Amino acid sequence: MKLIAENLHIISKTTKEAILSRDESYVQNIIQKMAEKHPDWIDLNIGPARANFSGTMQWLMEILNTITDIPVSFDTTNTDEIKAGLALAKTPSDCIINSTSADIERLEKTTLLAAKFGTNLIALTMNSELGIPKECDARLELAMEIQGTAENSGIDNQKLYFDPLVLPICVDQSQAGECLNTIRMLKESFEPAVRTTIGLSNVSNGCAKELRPLINRVFLVMAMGCGLDSAIADIFDEELCRIVKVIEHNSPETPDDETYIALYEIMKNYGELEDLAYDKSSASQSAICKTAEILLNKKVYSNSYLAV
Repeated sequence: MKLIAENLHIISKTTKEAILSRDESYVQNIIQKMAEKHPDWIDLNIGPARANFSGTMQWLMEILNTITDIPVSFDTTNTDEIKAGLALAKTPSDCIINSTSADIERLEKTTLLAAKFGTNLIALTMNSELGIPKECDARLELAMEIQGTAENSGIDNQKLYFDPLVLPICVDQSQAGECLNTIRMLKESFEPAVRTTIGLSNVSNGCAKELRPLINRVFLVMAMGCGLDSAIADIFDEELCRIVKVIEHNSPETPDDETYIALYEIMKNYGELEDLAYDKSSASQSAICKTAEILLNKKVYSNSYLAV
């Protein structure tokens, strides 16, 4: 499991203002803190990068290059900004373009750019006509269209990361399960296999603040069981990063870890959540199980679901 550190993004009002004002010390500080956590990539999210954001990726890369050699995920829909970033990347072939959709104009631009630099490419299973399909079959169809274009551009499947786009459970509970099913289908449908990724924090977006870390951790474990290869995640969530290692090495340190491993095995082996073994007298283990039930749409989500 590879982690893409999401912690520099213009969704944050503070970060957006710092970037617009070219606050170098702010950016240096956050990049340094991310680098100390040793993610596999650092995501530089500058959105569409229009108007006052022009030239932002070059500025960010000039700062980042003085701090770390960690590869970058260039997170913008502006291909000119991506080009500027890749031109400064120390190892462009290790970087990621984040992202394309199935819309042909955007897809052709990004696949040609990824092929030119040998870069990894995140592809969203959506287009402007359909939006995000509710069913996993429709998402897979879009993935196949994208893969065909990517292949024609000379991009190997191992460089292609599909994002099935998880929606917040407080908006549509059914979609967490559809995302998990799509991950499975993506891993089974291509030869050679493609990669998969998710924007992890999306699943808990809009939920009560105190619930979000648990929801993110449980969903990531479940997604790993379905074959997830990477996640755009909060690299400052130390417990999340620890749990990833526990799953990867099958090395439980606590009774809760054993519950996470059991949940991972159930998802990996297409088991039933009802068979999850855990200590029902443990509030923390019960919380893991209840969260999995919410994510699989077996119980109705509310901000008080843990108390039910």
